[in-house]
Amino acid sequence: MDLYEYQARELLEEQGIPTPKAVFAQNSHEVAEAADQIGYPNVIKAQVKIGHRGQAGGVKLAKNRDEAILASEGILPMTIHKHKVSGVLVAEAKNILHEYYVSISVDRSSRDFDVLATANGGTEVEEIAKEHPESVKRLHIDALEDFDLEAATKMAESIGFYHADVNQAAQILLKMWQCFKDNDATLVEINPLAKIGDPDDESSKTLCALDAKISLDDNAAFRHDGWNRFADPVHVDPFEQKAREHGLHYVHLQGSVGVIGNGAGLVMSSLDAISGAGEDQGTNVKPANFLDIGGGASASADVYLDKVREHFKQYALSASRETPIKVASLGNDAGIIGAAYVALRAAGK
Repeated sequence: MDLYEYQARELLEEQGIPTPKAVFAQNSHEVAEAADQIGYPNVIKAQVKIGHRGQAGGVKLAKNRDEAILASEGILPMTIHKHKVSGVLVAEAKNILHEYYVSISVDRSSRDFDVLATANGGTEVEEIAKEHPESVKRLHIDALEDFDLEAATKMAESIGFYHADVNQAAQILLKMWQCFKDNDATLVEINPLAKIGDPDDESSKTLCALDAKISLDDNAAFRHDGWNRFADPVHVDPFEQKAREHGLHYVHLQGSVGVIGNGAGLVMSSLDAISGAGEDQGTNVKPANFLDIGGGASASADVYLDKVREHFKQYALSASRETPIKVASLGNDAGIIGAAYVALRAAGK
């Protein structure tokens, strides 16, 4: 589950990570009230679950009430990289002295956690890694280990917080780690983590999280009743919503081959096989969805297969999509239940 910036800020603030004052607004009237409350100048920021908002015109500086309203009226109707803007964040403008990038994520290739940081923040870390790989610092944390103050301090020192308080940087890294663990996150990213203040007044300088991106592990939702506040009322895929209600894992894709299987690995392999075949044959055929119905060896065969047939009709064969389903693929792990029996029952026999 990817969060909007205003939602990610909530989780950072719960850990005591400093952020600018900000208010989420969904129309120009709310923007006007929020801007007066925050004060001027402020920043009007499009709320979409994708990057490059600034380059697309989704982030604007407002010096007064009229500019704030005008900026919001230009941003709210926007679609940025196929993502409809769901609102704007009216945030206090800060005097930025330097920008850093820091993140903690799940590294599936090495099966551990990855702390990534660089003093060249404010842009995509992938670009920084290509152009200046020596400036990107990385620390791997074993799944059975912890990230403590000593490790956080060494990381902060290696990044090079120019004129910044290394101790404060280490504390922010520790709080990010706590946020990552407490919320079963797969990514906690601050970009930029900015050094702000008066350049002529050393006592005014401090670190502040100006933007944040957080992704949560959907599989841990049963542990977090508070995640209900992150439900997206604007952009809800009806198939994904219905799948969640039935305890299934569904992802809407843009192809024409419906896919269903009893195991995430099996479904992923099916997606790869379909995409590969489309490329090899020159047809550009692609999967229409990811649908893992789970199962389990202890499940009643009849109940399980009724579920297969019902969800096969509801999701994989749905005709209400913008891209119609032309053919369907049913994958079954025979270690869970016999494949021939599943095929016959899925066909209604």
